[in-house]
Amino acid sequence: MTDPTTASRPESSTGVPAAPVLAAFRAATGFMPEDEGLALYAAALDAAGRTGLPVLEIGTYCGRSAILLADAARRAGTVALTVDHHRGSEEQQPGWEYHDPTLVDPEVGLMDTLPRFRRTLHAAGLEEHVVALVGRSPQIAAVWQGRLALVFVDGGHTDEHATGDYEGWVPHLAEDGLLVVHDVFPDPADGGQAPYRVYLRALAEGFEEVSVTGSLRVLRRAATAR
Repeated sequence: MTDPTTASRPESSTGVPAAPVLAAFRAATGFMPEDEGLALYAAALDAAGRTGLPVLEIGTYCGRSAILLADAARRAGTVALTVDHHRGSEEQQPGWEYHDPTLVDPEVGLMDTLPRFRRTLHAAGLEEHVVALVGRSPQIAAVWQGRLALVFVDGGHTDEHATGDYEGWVPHLAEDGLLVVHDVFPDPADGGQAPYRVYLRALAEGFEEVSVTGSLRVLRRAATAR
């Protein structure tokens, strides 16, 4: 029998999203596996809850992971920031493995994931808890002035892009904040190596590993980390 006091609660009181948020995540377009998404959610809830600062992701795509970050930020009383130029990363262009022709703007002939992202947030009821930063990650990072509780690196997977995201945003991470890197594959047969190299660099520069879930790595910024 269902506990009526639990059934009436509008959200989970634990470190996991409530059922409607999880359902919205599952329905959204994107590539984040559920177990990795839940690890990201727990990290965002922890970091934002401890610091009261915003959480940020690089690589919005259609908003699948932004749903989780937004809900974690909402619960912590802050906001989620998500950075993307919305023209698609290199592997999402025509002729590549992850290309989705339904995301091409027929008027300009280029990828445009921004409309799908906005519909995703609207369907999840989380629009007011997200700030979409539309543009190139290094350009936005260069003018950003605030501190961040969490930085989630999930943008372009070339060395240029992954390194640029790390170098651009890690300086804004609060002391004892969390760095999350997605698509970390130590074996080249499993995927590209740029995120793995960023992960290794973070460890070399003083970050401490907190958790490993699939290809998702959560690291804590130690006081001595640059």
